[in-house]
Amino acid sequence: MLALRIALGLALAYALLVLLAWRFQERLAFPAPRAPVPDPKRVGVANGEKVEVTMEDGTRLVGWYLKPEVGGGRGRLGEVVPHRINLPQPPPASATSPGLLWLYGNGENIAAIWPIVREFQPPGTAVLVVDYPGYGGSAGRATETALYGAADAAYAALVARPGVDPGRIYVYGRSLGTAAATWVAARHPVAGLILESPFTSAAAMARQLYALLPRFIVRLSLDNVGRMQQIRSPVLVFHGDADRLVPTAMGRAVAAAASGPVQLVLIHGAGHNETYDRGGRAYRDKLWEFVK
Repeated sequence: MLALRIALGLALAYALLVLLAWRFQERLAFPAPRAPVPDPKRVGVANGEKVEVTMEDGTRLVGWYLKPEVGGGRGRLGEVVPHRINLPQPPPASATSPGLLWLYGNGENIAAIWPIVREFQPPGTAVLVVDYPGYGGSAGRATETALYGAADAAYAALVARPGVDPGRIYVYGRSLGTAAATWVAARHPVAGLILESPFTSAAAMARQLYALLPRFIVRLSLDNVGRMQQIRSPVLVFHGDADRLVPTAMGRAVAAAASGPVQLVLIHGAGHNETYDRGGRAYRDKLWEFVK
């Protein structure tokens, strides 16, 4: 009798766990940390400005636009290094510039990552980063549909920006942001796609992180592998070879699914959140060389 009660209690607890996972999976995937977007000028970013982007449904997003700039780059954060001869040189002042759309990870926002965006801005390239719905200082609620809508709106805003060449738009996505990046690259003309620590799909991540839960409860798609087959632009994939959250095998699978030219760069010793620092100058140079 005692064994039956224990078994029944475990079954009810498991059923409750499954129900909670089904109900709150978007909150797990999109934790949506809030924080006001800092004023670029007040934090010493002279070429930056706060911007607003409006989605098709009227949701107001806030972000940063960084004008193209020439100057000494950095390797690891804070380490000033000179330009290398083989790095891309900025276009003449009268010419249009490439644009880079930056799509960050699920636990980030502009207030947290602006120093990284600034450090890795390619020379002569404009950069746009916006907080997703429900993130940072943006309105709305964080969902998969809202993520894609925000990415579409940000792409349109960058293309329409004066001085930005619409034929030279690059898209960068990290972790969760890779799903938004592949969405944009599959739906819009892009000159190149940069993916950092990409996962294959939401279902695969659920198997990786929540092995005891049944597969049928996963309502999210976030299908990077499926969309890679629709993308014809060059692709650059970064992945830490010590990533325990999103296994390196997933990065390899995403790269292997590309229909066009692809480069896979493994960052030695980097876990999921260490790629910027571990990659250092070599990482930065590779990104800069890709955006030409």
